[in-house]
Amino acid sequence: MTQHQNLFIPVSAQEMSGRGWTELDFVFVSGDAYVDHSSFAAAVLCRVLEKAGYKTGIIAQPDWKNCESFTIFGRPRLGFLVSAGAMDSMVANYTANNKPRSQDAYAHGGEAGHRPDRALIAYTAKIREAYKGVTVIIGGIEASLRRTAHYDYWSNTVRRSILLDSKADLLIYGMGEIPLTETASRLAQAFTKGEKPDLRGIRGTCWRTGKKDELPENAVLLPSFEQVSEKTDKGRHNFAQSYLIQEQNTDAHSASVLAEQSDSRWIVQEKPCFPLTTEEFDRVMELPFKRTWHPVYDKAAGNGKTGVPALQEVLFSLTSCRGCFGACSFCAITFHQGKRIQTRSHDSLEREAVILTQHKDFKGYIHDVGGPTANFRQDACEKQKTQGVCTNRECLGSSPCPILRADHSDYISLLRRLRALPGIKKVFIRSGIRFDYLMLDKNTEFLQELCEHHVSGQLKVAPEHVNNRVLELIRKSTHEVYEEFCKEFNAMNKTIGKKQYLIPYLIAGLPGAGLNEAIETALYLKKTGFIPEQVQDFYPTPGNLATCMYYTGLNPQKADSNGNFEKIYIPSGGRERRLQRALLQFNNPENKKLVIEALEEAGKPDLIYTLLGM
Repeated sequence: MTQHQNLFIPVSAQEMSGRGWTELDFVFVSGDAYVDHSSFAAAVLCRVLEKAGYKTGIIAQPDWKNCESFTIFGRPRLGFLVSAGAMDSMVANYTANNKPRSQDAYAHGGEAGHRPDRALIAYTAKIREAYKGVTVIIGGIEASLRRTAHYDYWSNTVRRSILLDSKADLLIYGMGEIPLTETASRLAQAFTKGEKPDLRGIRGTCWRTGKKDELPENAVLLPSFEQVSEKTDKGRHNFAQSYLIQEQNTDAHSASVLAEQSDSRWIVQEKPCFPLTTEEFDRVMELPFKRTWHPVYDKAAGNGKTGVPALQEVLFSLTSCRGCFGACSFCAITFHQGKRIQTRSHDSLEREAVILTQHKDFKGYIHDVGGPTANFRQDACEKQKTQGVCTNRECLGSSPCPILRADHSDYISLLRRLRALPGIKKVFIRSGIRFDYLMLDKNTEFLQELCEHHVSGQLKVAPEHVNNRVLELIRKSTHEVYEEFCKEFNAMNKTIGKKQYLIPYLIAGLPGAGLNEAIETALYLKKTGFIPEQVQDFYPTPGNLATCMYYTGLNPQKADSNGNFEKIYIPSGGRERRLQRALLQFNNPENKKLVIEALEEAGKPDLIYTLLGM
């Protein structure tokens, strides 16, 4: 451990000079406030660079209108690293109905307004204005999911790769520890030799060129930006085709290099990085994080609040895994983290749990042990370890793969070990479980353990919908599987003498879901007696299959003998979204008028009495 590893990453020139530094190797510009915790990418990547011997500082939520906000450390020796933050800046700033958000959980005091729209473009422009010729590398969710031509919901257009629009030198996609370390090494070597750095050929990155003859010989050509942005049936087909090719090339074992033309320029996407090994994952998560926000946020923000709210969600939680082979169509984890499961060791998680027990505010409760899907602690099958994931079928979904291994034994062992530690009263699972995966496990031991030890009265699950056609489109299990899980959950709680309940998440306005499908869901809710307090509106964000469907009206998963993709119904416009959401919350008096309107429009006025009792 170096003499500086018990300090925060510098956020000011004063803190930089306090370390005896006159110059930084890298300046990390982030759309989030700086929280030095393993759940925040800026902290993780800066600690990784620190461990590798680089001097790094953070400019968190700079004033993007003021060039001087980007010059507080001076010109970095090797370059700027730029991220919009933990969320795409447009998602962070606007709701699914395109209304400005009133809060930002990743900002000082939760105060909105400190992150620009299209943050990567705004930040990079100011950096270029301040320092001509400086190396700029973009990464994070916004870069990762916009790395090629993509549909942009907020402008209702297809936009070109953000690498072109930002004019950055390199884009890092996916989880950045390995590609960033390799990039930093190449930059340092080139600087020492006084040469121009060669940043091509690094897994997990995208680069640009204006010369077609510079494309790698084995590159797979995607439809061009001009072809996918054309507002015709052919253009939409090209967009769906491009998405399909990209999704089939997200695994490190089987992926090819991809190339996409945009006018006279080309974007080259190198193959994805290999997943972190357990040992590598442990080392990253056990870097010397301060586990709190920088002290600058202890003073009140403009709204009188202190701190960074997003920390509260993860402060007493443990990240045990990355990746998800569930591959829900509305989720971008496949594009960002991949389908391969990466896990931390039991020893590493125990060491972190012990650290939690020593926190002054710890009350004995670990809030979560999980990741994208809490009960995934291994690859879907043995084949994935050597051959990667399949490109032509899903592991779960409506028709689970016959060689899928459903085994919770390792997770059970981990949870038992954690809850046996001194000072820990309860270990909860809140990041979500795949109940369909649980149901495939013939051993009911995990369900019993879950109900006995890891639920606090209510368990949140995500069936999303009840119509099997819609569920197939979003790659979820059939409604019958959810029904069977409900029976097993209730039976288990009866056996162990507990009263615990399921809280299902539902989404309105999914691709393939019209008013009739929303009515079907409403009738199911009426029958079961559960009416959700909150219903999520489908949000077409970049980098996922459901957004591709939303824009094109096509299902790339199914094509006829001529290669034409299946056409599907897409609910669009605010009115239909409101009607669907009202149907899913039909008992809310404020929704009465909308429910009647929806039922009459669907030609089912006879159901007004059934749902509303009138």
